[in-house]
Amino acid sequence: MIIQSPLPVTSDALLKNLQKLAVSYTLHKHEPVFTVEEGEHLKASISGLHCRNLFLRDKKKKMFLVVAANDTKIDLKKLSSLLDCARFSFGSADRLWENLGIRQGSVNPFCIMNDTDHKVRIILDKYMMDKDIVNYHPMDNAMTIGLSPSDLVRFINSTNHDPEIVDLAPAAPD
Repeated sequence: MIIQSPLPVTSDALLKNLQKLAVSYTLHKHEPVFTVEEGEHLKASISGLHCRNLFLRDKKKKMFLVVAANDTKIDLKKLSSLLDCARFSFGSADRLWENLGIRQGSVNPFCIMNDTDHKVRIILDKYMMDKDIVNYHPMDNAMTIGLSPSDLVRFINSTNHDPEIVDLAPAAPD
Protein backbone atom coordinates (compact mmCIF):
# COMPACT_ATOMS: atom_id res chain seq x y z
CA MET A 1 0.00 0.00 0.00
CA ILE A 2 1.26 3.48 -0.84
CA ILE A 3 0.95 4.69 2.79
CA GLN A 4 3.93 2.52 3.81
CA SER A 5 6.34 4.40 1.53
CA PRO A 6 8.96 6.63 3.16
CA LEU A 7 8.00 10.26 3.65
CA PRO A 8 9.03 12.44 0.71
CA VAL A 9 10.37 14.99 3.22
CA THR A 10 11.58 13.72 6.60
CA SER A 11 11.57 15.79 9.76
CA ASP A 12 15.37 16.11 9.49
CA ALA A 13 15.09 17.43 5.91
CA LEU A 14 12.38 19.87 6.97
CA LEU A 15 14.48 21.18 9.88
CA LYS A 16 17.46 21.65 7.54
CA ASN A 17 15.19 23.55 5.15
CA LEU A 18 13.98 25.79 8.00
CA GLN A 19 17.59 26.47 9.00
CA LYS A 20 18.47 27.33 5.39
CA LEU A 21 15.60 29.86 5.40
CA ALA A 22 16.89 31.26 8.73
CA VAL A 23 13.62 30.32 10.42
CA SER A 24 14.00 30.36 14.18
CA TYR A 25 12.26 27.48 15.98
CA THR A 26 12.32 25.46 19.18
CA LEU A 27 12.23 21.67 18.86
CA HIS A 28 10.50 19.48 21.46
CA LYS A 29 10.60 15.66 21.40
CA HIS A 30 7.84 13.61 23.04
CA GLU A 31 5.86 10.40 22.66
CA PRO A 32 3.82 10.20 19.42
CA VAL A 33 0.42 11.89 19.55
CA PHE A 34 -2.23 11.27 16.91
CA THR A 35 -5.06 13.56 18.04
CA VAL A 36 -5.51 16.92 19.73
CA GLU A 37 -6.83 15.11 22.80
CA GLU A 38 -3.78 12.84 23.04
CA GLY A 39 -1.50 15.88 22.98
CA GLU A 40 -3.41 17.95 25.54
CA HIS A 41 -0.81 17.26 28.26
CA LEU A 42 1.95 18.82 26.11
CA LYS A 43 0.54 22.30 26.73
CA ALA A 44 2.05 22.22 30.22
CA SER A 45 5.63 21.72 28.97
CA ILE A 46 5.55 23.39 25.52
CA SER A 47 4.77 27.10 25.50
CA GLY A 48 2.90 28.78 22.67
CA LEU A 49 -0.35 28.07 20.89
CA HIS A 50 -0.98 24.44 20.01
CA CYS A 51 -2.55 23.92 16.61
CA ARG A 52 -4.28 21.33 14.46
CA ASN A 53 -4.61 20.72 10.76
CA LEU A 54 -7.63 19.67 8.72
CA PHE A 55 -7.17 18.21 5.26
CA LEU A 56 -10.45 18.80 3.46
CA ARG A 57 -11.95 18.31 0.04
CA ASP A 58 -15.03 20.05 -1.24
CA LYS A 59 -17.78 18.64 -3.42
CA LYS A 60 -16.04 20.08 -6.50
CA LYS A 61 -12.90 18.09 -5.58
CA LYS A 62 -10.85 21.14 -4.53
CA MET A 63 -8.50 20.44 -1.63
CA PHE A 64 -7.75 22.55 1.43
CA LEU A 65 -5.33 22.44 4.34
CA VAL A 66 -6.89 24.39 7.21
CA VAL A 67 -4.43 25.21 9.99
CA ALA A 68 -6.09 26.42 13.18
CA ALA A 69 -5.64 26.74 16.91
CA ASN A 70 -6.71 23.61 18.78
CA ASP A 71 -9.33 25.74 20.52
CA THR A 72 -10.85 27.14 17.32
CA LYS A 73 -14.19 25.41 16.82
CA ILE A 74 -15.11 24.71 13.21
CA ASP A 75 -18.41 23.63 11.68
CA LEU A 76 -17.51 22.27 8.22
CA LYS A 77 -20.80 23.46 6.70
CA LYS A 78 -20.17 27.01 7.92
CA LEU A 79 -16.53 26.81 6.86
CA SER A 80 -17.50 25.88 3.31
CA SER A 81 -19.80 28.88 3.21
CA LEU A 82 -17.12 31.16 4.68
CA LEU A 83 -14.60 30.04 2.04
CA ASP A 84 -17.24 30.12 -0.73
CA CYS A 85 -16.83 26.41 -1.47
CA ALA A 86 -19.01 23.40 -2.03
CA ARG A 87 -19.72 21.09 0.94
CA PHE A 88 -16.58 19.84 2.73
CA SER A 89 -15.57 16.33 3.72
CA PHE A 90 -12.31 15.08 5.17
CA GLY A 91 -9.71 14.06 2.61
CA SER A 92 -8.90 10.35 2.48
CA ALA A 93 -5.61 8.92 3.74
CA ASP A 94 -4.61 8.08 0.16
CA ARG A 95 -5.44 11.59 -1.09
CA LEU A 96 -3.53 13.09 1.86
CA TRP A 97 -0.50 10.98 0.97
CA GLU A 98 -0.76 11.70 -2.75
CA ASN A 99 -1.07 15.49 -2.37
CA LEU A 100 0.76 16.36 0.84
CA GLY A 101 3.11 13.39 1.33
CA ILE A 102 2.08 12.84 4.95
CA ARG A 103 0.20 10.25 6.99
CA GLN A 104 -2.87 10.85 9.12
CA GLY A 105 -1.91 11.91 12.64
CA SER A 106 1.11 13.88 11.42
CA VAL A 107 -0.51 16.48 9.17
CA ASN A 108 1.15 19.88 9.52
CA PRO A 109 1.43 23.14 7.58
CA PHE A 110 4.97 22.25 6.46
CA CYS A 111 3.72 19.36 4.31
CA ILE A 112 2.41 21.99 1.87
CA MET A 113 5.96 21.80 0.45
CA ASN A 114 4.97 18.42 -1.03
CA ASP A 115 2.11 20.02 -2.98
CA THR A 116 4.30 20.76 -5.99
CA ASP A 117 1.28 20.86 -8.33
CA HIS A 118 -0.40 23.53 -6.16
CA LYS A 119 -3.65 21.61 -5.83
CA VAL A 120 -4.11 22.42 -2.12
CA ARG A 121 -5.32 25.79 -0.85
CA ILE A 122 -3.80 26.61 2.56
CA ILE A 123 -5.95 28.50 5.08
CA LEU A 124 -4.45 29.91 8.29
CA ASP A 125 -6.61 30.80 11.31
CA LYS A 126 -6.34 34.57 11.97
CA TYR A 127 -6.63 33.95 15.74
CA MET A 128 -3.63 31.61 15.52
CA MET A 129 -1.66 34.08 13.42
CA ASP A 130 -2.07 36.81 16.05
CA LYS A 131 -0.08 34.78 18.62
CA ASP A 132 3.64 34.99 19.39
CA ILE A 133 4.49 31.28 19.02
CA VAL A 134 2.59 28.54 17.18
CA ASN A 135 3.29 24.80 17.50
CA TYR A 136 3.11 22.01 14.91
CA HIS A 137 4.50 18.55 14.24
CA PRO A 138 7.51 18.77 11.90
CA MET A 139 6.47 15.77 9.72
CA ASP A 140 6.71 13.53 12.78
CA ASN A 141 4.09 13.32 15.53
CA ALA A 142 6.78 12.50 18.12
CA MET A 143 8.08 16.07 17.84
CA THR A 144 6.68 19.58 18.04
CA ILE A 145 8.29 22.76 16.86
CA GLY A 146 7.38 26.24 17.97
CA LEU A 147 7.94 29.23 15.70
CA SER A 148 6.55 32.66 15.00
CA PRO A 149 3.56 33.03 12.66
CA SER A 150 5.64 35.31 10.43
CA ASP A 151 8.27 32.56 10.05
CA LEU A 152 5.51 30.09 9.21
CA VAL A 153 4.27 32.40 6.43
CA ARG A 154 7.84 32.88 5.18
CA PHE A 155 8.25 29.11 4.96
CA ILE A 156 4.92 28.67 3.14
CA ASN A 157 5.81 31.44 0.71
CA SER A 158 9.13 29.69 0.02
CA THR A 159 7.08 26.76 -1.37
CA ASN A 160 5.36 29.12 -3.85
CA HIS A 161 2.06 28.92 -1.98
CA ASP A 162 0.11 31.96 -0.83
CA PRO A 163 -1.47 31.23 2.53
CA GLU A 164 -4.84 32.82 3.20
CA ILE A 165 -5.26 34.24 6.69
CA VAL A 166 -8.95 33.92 7.52
CA ASP A 167 -10.99 34.78 10.61
CA LEU A 168 -12.57 31.38 11.29
CA ALA A 169 -14.85 32.65 14.08
CA PRO A 170 -17.88 32.82 11.72
CA ALA A 171 -17.39 29.07 11.08
CA ALA A 172 -17.89 28.18 14.76
CA PRO A 173 -20.83 25.91 15.59
CA ASP A 174 -23.93 27.59 17.03
